[in-house]
Amino acid sequence: MAEIRLESLAHSYTAHPASDADYAIRRMNHVWEDGGAFALLGPSGCGKSTMLNIISGLLTPSEGAVKFNGQTVNGLEPQERNIAQVFQFPVIYDTMTVFDNLAFPLRNMKTPAAKIRSKVQEIAEILELTPVLDKKARNLNADEKQKVSMGRGLVRDDVSAILFDEPLTVIDPHLKWKLRRKLKQIHEQFNITMVYVTHDQLEAATFADKIAVMYDGAIVQFGTPRELFEQPNHTFVGYFIGSPGMNLLPVKRAPDSADITFKGLPIALTANQQHALSRSKSENIKVGIRPEFVHLRDTQKEASFAVTVTHTEDLGTYKIVTVMLDDTPIKIRLAEGSPVPARHGWINFPSRWLKLYIDEYLVGEDSENGDGDSQGGSDNAA
Repeated sequence: MAEIRLESLAHSYTAHPASDADYAIRRMNHVWEDGGAFALLGPSGCGKSTMLNIISGLLTPSEGAVKFNGQTVNGLEPQERNIAQVFQFPVIYDTMTVFDNLAFPLRNMKTPAAKIRSKVQEIAEILELTPVLDKKARNLNADEKQKVSMGRGLVRDDVSAILFDEPLTVIDPHLKWKLRRKLKQIHEQFNITMVYVTHDQLEAATFADKIAVMYDGAIVQFGTPRELFEQPNHTFVGYFIGSPGMNLLPVKRAPDSADITFKGLPIALTANQQHALSRSKSENIKVGIRPEFVHLRDTQKEASFAVTVTHTEDLGTYKIVTVMLDDTPIKIRLAEGSPVPARHGWINFPSRWLKLYIDEYLVGEDSENGDGDSQGGSDNAA
């Protein structure tokens, strides 16, 4: 097992990078704790696979250091790092049996035959591969091949960490949930540091204890699934996590108060949010609220806004209602059976769930020092 620490890490595929736009990985510090189950979540092109390849040694970073348990490993070859990597597409030997595929890493390490046999049997049982151990790998289906690929990493006792690069891409949808649960069980049994790269928030949440959300070459938040949902530290996290994502409204400072306005409509802030706003000169200001927390009624209440109901999508256990606030669509998630106004309604944003963002980062939240400052600009941010 290993703690994986990234110190001032950055990478560019350009020989002489001149700006942030030239970096696939913008300078960051980050720690994957020893024995944890983590996900690296983000859209295509955000730098996830680049980071994984740097950790495994397939790629040398332009700047900074990769450390395993405090030791810098930048100069070590992949095979010297004791890292197993599972790719999108299974990496196995088609002409070998499943048993020989699983045994291959151990034979390369000159492991005694009896130990190989017992270890292969153990991993095959965990991955439910025992019935196909004598089959040639070319005769397996896609999910069996990917399980063999995973097993090649698990069979080694010396593995410090296992890195998964979107390993369920080729797996049939009805089998993905089963394999995610299997990976979770394996982690609980072996307590190996695991980093799982994906663009699918459901995969990340069902596998990982903590998720690093990556955007534009930087980790913009690292937290539990609940923290990412309830306290998105960046507007991208709010937008990317949730179904549907967070409603985000560009707002302006109110001319005659410490609050803000949306197209002339006043929106009240908490004292902490007002304080954070007063300390910034930026005009890149947004408020965000998740669809689950928007209140929709057919009568006006205090601090509510008139809206027009344009669409209701009934998804069985809940409804997604789209309303127009001025000319801006707002998504609202309601429990099945909740009433929906026929045409005109009123919404309000509970202060507990209304988030304030300045320069895309969350500000004005209660913090240990009580200053209400931004949570952005941390070691994980560029």
